[in-house]
Amino acid sequence: MFVMDTRLQEDTWLIGDFPLCRLLLSNDSNYPWFILVPRREGISELFQLNDHDQQLMWNETTALAQVLKEVFGADKMNVATLGNVVSQLHMHVIVRYQADVAWPGPVWGKHPAKPYTRDQVCAIRDRLKPVLDAGFTFSEGES
Repeated sequence: MFVMDTRLQEDTWLIGDFPLCRLLLSNDSNYPWFILVPRREGISELFQLNDHDQQLMWNETTALAQVLKEVFGADKMNVATLGNVVSQLHMHVIVRYQADVAWPGPVWGKHPAKPYTRDQVCAIRDRLKPVLDAGFTFSEGES
């Protein structure tokens, strides 16, 4: 049974689900920072997913990064799995701008998080809704 790490639950907004991954928005409005979490139990490393799920996770990550780059007009997309604090496998997909507060360095621990308002999250959902794949389901009003 899939259970999401409590830190991910506490630090993000739920956006919706791809076929494999839950899509979250990091509660830091300094950057459009999304997180994909495969809905599989007990997985901390990409290589622990079976071959099909590995390919699906890469496909979802790539599709999301491509959409985010277009929708948000990114200068650069940062994609990474780290897991040093949260061991549950999750993929960061972060929209970066040359004018963002951490450019050109990493976003981790550079600046205090600026939480989103519910209205801001709804606006982001609205921006993504028309361009995401038809297999994607949105989570209305959940945090």
